[in-house]
This record gives sequence, C-alpha cells and structure tokens, in this order.
Amino acid sequence: MVTETKVLTTHVPLPLADKVDMLAARLERSRGWVVKQALSAWVDQEEERSRLTREAMADVQAGNVIDHQAVLAWAESLESDTPLPVPSVR
Repeated sequence: MVTETKVLTTHVPLPLADKVDMLAARLERSRGWVVKQALSAWVDQEEERSRLTREAMADVQAGNVIDHQAVLAWAESLESDTPLPVPSVR
C-alpha cells in the first residue's frame, strides 16, 4: 500500500528541536518519524476536544445542565460529615 505524503516545513525553537533529536536517537527512529507521531497525536487530541465541545454545546442547547449554585453547594458539602447528593440535570 502506497500512501501519498506531503512535506510540511516549520521553524521550531532550538531547545524543542534538540529534544526531538534526543528522542529520535533514544528510540532509534528518524526525526521525521518522531515529528509525525507527535503531530498525529496532537491532531487526534484536537479532533476529540472539538467533538466533546460540540457534544457539550448540544447538551446545553437541549437544557441538559446542572445549576451552578447546586454544584457549588455540593462541592462545599464534600468537606462536611454529611455531603449532599450529587446534583442532577434539571
């Protein structure tokens, strides 16, 4: 299977470049491999963050929220001998 690729060029601070080089040497991989792994992980993380944000906004629009004061009261009660039950969606 042949995967098409595209060269991306960027400037990075020297300390970061040095860390990438040290990781590449320690892992016995190329600098490009390390950068590709890091970029792939970051893109996955950002896609997940975006998905979770959209999901949360849909919950808010649907009214699936918990009153802020109820959450504060619950959190403060956790230090007491009789904590309040976990607040629920109104």
